[in-house]
Amino acid sequence: MQKEHDAEGRPLRVLVESGGCSGFQYGMSFDEPKADDTKLESEGVVMVVDPASLAYLQGTEIDFDDGLQGKGFEIKNPNAQSTCGCGKSFN
Repeated sequence: MQKEHDAEGRPLRVLVESGGCSGFQYGMSFDEPKADDTKLESEGVVMVVDPASLAYLQGTEIDFDDGLQGKGFEIKNPNAQSTCGCGKSFN
């Protein structure tokens, strides 16, 4: 994915922002790390998370599914009280 987005060497930023049908939505992009980011690595993927998003993402699992059901990220957030049908927003 980094090659497709001309982002080699940049980590994957995972964030939470206001919006979506449930109040908050997840976002991802390749971005330069900032001084106050938390850096994480899992299975060779380097990720950065800003302090505000980190509070909402504690304990979250992110999987990439490219099976028969379609290609995309699945986010399992134990902090979400409810999620929408698309899986991209929560409260």
